[in-house]
Amino acid sequence: MDTYHRALTIAGSDSGGGAGIQADLKTFSALGCFGTSAITALTAQNTLGVAAVHPVPPAFIAAQIDAVLDDIGTDATKIGMVHSGEAVEAVADRLRAHHTGPVVVDPVMVAASGDRLLREDAVEAMRRHLLPLASVLTPNVEEAAVLLDTEPIRSRAEMEDTCRALADLGPRAVLLKGGHLEGSRSVDVLYDRETDTFVELDGPRIDTPNTHGTGCTLSSALAAYLARGESLPAAARLAKEYMTGAIEAGAERHLGSDAGHGPVHHFFALWS
Repeated sequence: MDTYHRALTIAGSDSGGGAGIQADLKTFSALGCFGTSAITALTAQNTLGVAAVHPVPPAFIAAQIDAVLDDIGTDATKIGMVHSGEAVEAVADRLRAHHTGPVVVDPVMVAASGDRLLREDAVEAMRRHLLPLASVLTPNVEEAAVLLDTEPIRSRAEMEDTCRALADLGPRAVLLKGGHLEGSRSVDVLYDRETDTFVELDGPRIDTPNTHGTGCTLSSALAAYLARGESLPAAARLAKEYMTGAIEAGAERHLGSDAGHGPVHHFFALWS
C-alpha cells in the first residue's frame, strides 16, 4: 500500500496565514508531505503585526502531539513558536516519549513586524530542554544572539564561530540564517557538529517587503526534505532553493496593507 511522507509541525497559529502553522502546512504540502500539527498558541495577526497571543495550555499541546504520534506518526518534526517555559517542557517531554524522526527547531522569538512572541522564561527552557533534542537548529542572527546572550553578529566572517557556540548548547547541527546581514547575497551556513564541517548556502538577496514567514517556511522546508529521506546537506540546499523561489514568486504580489509585510508564495511551483 502506498504511504505518505509525514511531517509534524509544533508551532503557533498565524491568523494571517503567512507564518506559523499555516506556513508550515503549506510548505509541507508544496513539497510532497502529509502535514500534521500541534498548535502551541493562537495569534491574532495580519501583515501589520500581532494584536494578541492566546497560549494553549501545555497539557493540551502534549495531548495533540500524542494524538498525532500514537496513530499517524511522523518522518520529521519541525518546532516553531513555543510561547512559555512550561510549554517548552511539555513539548520536550513528548519528543522524548515518541519516535519523531529528525527534529528541526526554529527558535521563533519575534515576528517580522517586531512583535515579541516568547515569554522570557521560554528562552532558558529552550536552551535547557529543547536544544539538546534538536537534530538541526535554525536561528537567524538575532535569535542566535538571544540564545547565546551576546550581541548580534554583523558579518559572514563571524557565522562559523556562532554556529559552533550554538552547537555547544546541544543541537547536532546548526543552520544559521544570514538574511539579516548586509550584502547583495543572502548567505546561510550549515554546521554539522559530528563532523565539524560547514556548508555555505548562497542565494540572491531579493528586495521586497513580502518576507513574512520566511523563517517558518525555510525550517519547514528543511523538515519536509528530511522527511523525504534527503541527507542533511542536500535537504538544506533544497530548502534554500525552495525558499528563494517562494520569495521571488511573491515579491511583486500584493496582500494586505501597503505598510505591512506580505507572505512568500508557498505554491509558486504549482500555481500558474
